[in-house]
Amino acid sequence: MHPGPDLDLARVRAFAVTAELLHFGRAAEVLGITQQALSKRIARLEGELGVVLFDRGASAVSLTATGESLAGPAARLLTAAGEFVAAARDTETRPLRLDVWGHLYAPMRTVAHIVDAPAGVAVEPGSGRDLPGVADALLRGDTDLGFGRVHPIPGRRFTGLAHRLARLEPVDVLLAVGHPLAAADVLRPSDLADSVMWCPASLERLDFLRKFADRFGIARTASGANLGLAHSIEHVRDHPDCFTLLPADVPLPDVPGVRAVPLAGPTPLYAWSLLWREADPHPQLDDVLAAFAEHGARRRWLEYDPDHDWLPDIEALDGVG
Repeated sequence: MHPGPDLDLARVRAFAVTAELLHFGRAAEVLGITQQALSKRIARLEGELGVVLFDRGASAVSLTATGESLAGPAARLLTAAGEFVAAARDTETRPLRLDVWGHLYAPMRTVAHIVDAPAGVAVEPGSGRDLPGVADALLRGDTDLGFGRVHPIPGRRFTGLAHRLARLEPVDVLLAVGHPLAAADVLRPSDLADSVMWCPASLERLDFLRKFADRFGIARTASGANLGLAHSIEHVRDHPDCFTLLPADVPLPDVPGVRAVPLAGPTPLYAWSLLWREADPHPQLDDVLAAFAEHGARRRWLEYDPDHDWLPDIEALDGVG
């Protein structure tokens, strides 16, 4: 019996990623290659197999019936290849790689509780750019666990990944001392409706702030480049009609002229989640997840009262109670 063609896994991976994203440009970015190189890999795979995998329309890309039928086997083939490589590398001896995102809100201060604890596992913290970047690194096997805010992204399905809430953190409002509301001991989110919400990036990229503005009637927003927490605080200080939101435990740089005020009625909660690859997990992943759960239970990180707290809908569906 003829064994069939020797498949180039790079071509199979090009097909699998494009089948997931249905966008050649984004798939090329995930793979770290040019769109031209991606198209060549897929064309060569189609030639090897003697099939057409994609309908390449003028404005959209879709899978052919054959492409649909091969997407699952391609994913399983890549998973098996990953397991083969992992076995060769003896992952038992390698530290678990944990990448964080959402750097403006200092995610490492939460991760540090676990990394510094004597949990019997070696964790190697690192930085990712954002949720899609860490998700792609997980799927490629470049990292083992992610920590940050998990939320829906239009046009993106995080197939092959699992996530779990790790911490729900009350959110404060940060105001210049000259803001009319700055003297309050506590504020309702709706009290901010006449102020301008400062966003350290385009609002379309900031899921939590966008949903906060929609829920509490914040009609006016302003945004700029994310140049770090101190820059955002200085902007609020210099614009007394502005405010910004920060998780309550974020350590503030020494910028005079601003004040953090708790929010209640309801209290917004910022959700930090863990994200990991379902196939071929690191051997000590369960131990690290258990360490997060145990530490979170002791510190009451997942307390949520729907009568007094507000969560964007995706977190509320995660079974917090």
